[in-house]
Amino acid sequence: MTAFDRTDTIAQGDWVIIFHSRTQLTSEIVTRDKDIQSRFGYFRHNDFVGKPWGTKLASSNGRGFVYLLKPTPELWTQALPHRTQILYLPDIAFITSYLDIKPGSRVIEAGTGSGSFSHSLARTVGKEGKVHSFEYHEERFAKARDEFKEHKLDEVIQVKHQNVYKDGFELEDEVDSVFLDLPAPWEALEHAKKAMRKDRQSRICCFSPCIEQVIRTCSALSAQGFSSITMYETLTRTHDPVPLTAPSVDEAVKRIEAVERKKERRREGQIEEARKRREEKKRKRDEEERGVAGGAGAAAGAVDGDGGDDALAAKKARLDGAPGGDGATTATADADADAPMATAPSAPATAPTSAASSPAPTPTHRPRSRLEREQDRDMTVKAGPYARGHTSYLTFAVLLPLVQGDEAEATAGGDAAKEVPVEVAVPVSEAGADADADAEAPVA
Repeated sequence: MTAFDRTDTIAQGDWVIIFHSRTQLTSEIVTRDKDIQSRFGYFRHNDFVGKPWGTKLASSNGRGFVYLLKPTPELWTQALPHRTQILYLPDIAFITSYLDIKPGSRVIEAGTGSGSFSHSLARTVGKEGKVHSFEYHEERFAKARDEFKEHKLDEVIQVKHQNVYKDGFELEDEVDSVFLDLPAPWEALEHAKKAMRKDRQSRICCFSPCIEQVIRTCSALSAQGFSSITMYETLTRTHDPVPLTAPSVDEAVKRIEAVERKKERRREGQIEEARKRREEKKRKRDEEERGVAGGAGAAAGAVDGDGGDDALAAKKARLDGAPGGDGATTATADADADAPMATAPSAPATAPTSAASSPAPTPTHRPRSRLEREQDRDMTVKAGPYARGHTSYLTFAVLLPLVQGDEAEATAGGDAAKEVPVEVAVPVSEAGADADADAEAPVA
């Protein structure tokens, strides 16, 4: 029995995935009298026993709840303790499909790492299949071996502590597929080819993070007689459905009116500031003129009385008649300063009136509730911030089966022609050229 067999309820010794939140999952083996504590509360393992899978379990101290989930390779990938970089679902599904792994398959995996891909392989090959997993790092090997035993996968996964570069896989003509997650996969290709079956088409995949590793691996695969060499990069980016933020027509009109009122208040403030600056400038000029007139003596009374204003107005009129020059500009500025507010620059005739003078908008219908707005709102999608998968490359190749040589050729060639390995797909043009050359060659 494996951990992925179907059962209805949880029992002692079962492997359980505890769902605390969307970003927090943990793994537990149900043990008598064991307790766990998290920010969601206090939970007893004894309360797990007899509960159906997927149960929502409340904490003993009433702080929260968790879900008790049936283990799957996908959940284990999210809950496992990371000892190395792991494979996620996009890579796992792609590799499993392209290696043609199915129930009953026999697969080599090197190295084991954190065991993410190992669990998916165990579920795919089933009880009739076999996964040969190899790990060079002794501590990671020991932890993976213990996890496979706790998860009841030790009958399907056989893990070994071995240097596959030096010692190989100790298998010959046995496995259907090989997956190499190694720093230098080209050094293990000869051993992998020896372990792969020759009576049928078998496949290999090398997982490499750098394009330089890919180039060297492809060269080694070609030299070893593999064919159909291809390389892929797999990434998955989530897109979350979100509501559109476009407001209704009434809301848009109100927002535009508010913006226009704000602009109008700003224009009125600018006009008022300009008026005050003109008045201050006029006051200073009048004080200077009164000081000059007081020095003359006789004109002091005229400047202080109405006659001074008439003389000043006459002077402005003479300056207005002068063609150009600073006098004309000064006179124009003085005239603007003396003019009432009606002559100041005003907003365009089409601009909305100020908030004080404009009447409040009359609602045409009752405001919609939040639920009504959400129901009528259209949905769109927004790219998520994270992408699942790695900037790593998957290099695939095929090892074609050996073909028994023709009996006549074997007789003519003696011991030298026993079996002809046909392992590299030859292009049609080259095959035709070889056939013509054989036809023209003299018969021995």
